[in-house]
Amino acid sequence: MTSIYDNHALDLTRDPEFFSLLTGSYQRLVGRRLAEDGQGPGWLYHDAPFVVLAHNTLPDPRFIYANRTAQNCFEYGWDEFTSLPSRLSAEQPDRAERQRLLDSVTRDGFVENGRGVRIAKSGRRFWIENVTVWQLIDETGKRLGQAATFPSWRDA
Repeated sequence: MTSIYDNHALDLTRDPEFFSLLTGSYQRLVGRRLAEDGQGPGWLYHDAPFVVLAHNTLPDPRFIYANRTAQNCFEYGWDEFTSLPSRLSAEQPDRAERQRLLDSVTRDGFVENGRGVRIAKSGRRFWIENVTVWQLIDETGKRLGQAATFPSWRDA
């Protein structure tokens, strides 16, 4: 089943509906707020000091959102990021572990304290820790993707 978020041409950087999906599903599943009152889509994209990523539900999920902090971390611009299959954020040997994490999120709704090695565009390998991954589920219960956030990273 396809969703609106399978459309590569969407610009979700300031989209209030996507912001509501991202922050609303986080609050419903994780029980905390991703953004405070007054911090809207522009803040999350441009100013949030933590990484936020999201991918869609295609058979080979593609990133549909990466805030500026994520772009700096992974060294991809918006257009590159949103055409990248999310599996390519990890090197081949690390993809099975990444997939197990995502399968747990599908089963349980979210996972906290995830960690793993990821790879930037330049080939730089880095650790992500204290990762929270959650289902993007709208208020009708429709699953539209998965998202992740983490506060920092360090070179591997």
